[in-house]
Amino acid sequence: MAELRFKGVGIHSIAACVPSRIETNESLDYLIPKEDLEKTINNIGIRERRIADKDVCASDLCIRAAEQLFEDRSIEKEDIQALIFVSQTSDYHQPATAPVLQHKLGLSKSTLCFDVNLACSGYVYGLSIAYSFCTQMGCDRVLLLVGETMSKITSEFDRESKPLFGDAGTATLIEKGEYGESFFSLNSDGSGAEVMMIPVGGFRNPASVDAFEMTKDGRGNKRNGYQFRMDGMDVFNFGMKVEPKDIKNLLAFAGETMDNIDLLIFHQANKFMTDFFAKRLKIAIEKVPYSIDRFGNTSSASIPLTIVSELYEVFSERKKVILSGFGAGLSWGSVLLDLSRCKILKLTEY
Repeated sequence: MAELRFKGVGIHSIAACVPSRIETNESLDYLIPKEDLEKTINNIGIRERRIADKDVCASDLCIRAAEQLFEDRSIEKEDIQALIFVSQTSDYHQPATAPVLQHKLGLSKSTLCFDVNLACSGYVYGLSIAYSFCTQMGCDRVLLLVGETMSKITSEFDRESKPLFGDAGTATLIEKGEYGESFFSLNSDGSGAEVMMIPVGGFRNPASVDAFEMTKDGRGNKRNGYQFRMDGMDVFNFGMKVEPKDIKNLLAFAGETMDNIDLLIFHQANKFMTDFFAKRLKIAIEKVPYSIDRFGNTSSASIPLTIVSELYEVFSERKKVILSGFGAGLSWGSVLLDLSRCKILKLTEY
């Protein structure tokens, strides 16, 4: 694992935007038998998800969140030296979406911009990159935009994925300042790449007409080659293996104990699973906020979305907060940081 420590860098503010359209999991009785549907909903903890319209991309949701941040916090756009866009659902294969966002947001042409293609660990990784830039001369503020429209790459006939994924966009402003120490643990295991993937459309398996054909797997899921697929049990086993251990390692690195932690915010993957993590880590469940019931799994955007939706005007004690994400890659990461000075903006809709 890579262990990173920063001082004098922190999160100034966070905003998030979700589509206004709501899709309930109760409507999936065409996919999951009614006698099993309520059990599925209770196990995963998801009752509804936000779904972007056909012409709305992850970048559009991030723009709305960023504009709210600029306006509500009176941020001068010329003060942004770097823009990082984290997403698996970018606007194009080429060019990168970050320069497009720089232009649409009216940032300076001298802004450093690039994309990061990471899934559920993406927010933690994105923060580590932004913190790193803010330790350098000439970079005082970084805009981290993290968003996903997973609904666009999920099959309507995938019993494992369809009930899980929703859409969201977020904006986080990272800056130099009078901030305390932050501690990161970052990890990966590419041997599990096939556990969660879109198999066709890149250059390993190029696009083809045949790949549009829907196929059915042994678990009853129907997808084409351009749609996201995962092995739910392998994901569960992966999370159980790495998450509690990584958080314990992070605490040891920071010289902290779980008793001193104010909040533990997991990537919103599956409530049954993350509840188990919390019990294993012996942290009170009231210190583990959830947004998964109303927004589903929004991949890399789930941690900042949970911060905005659940911490806005509540949880005054947030000096020692752990954020932890795990998913495709396989990739996982955790960070211990101080959110007591962070301004959390009210959730907005697109």
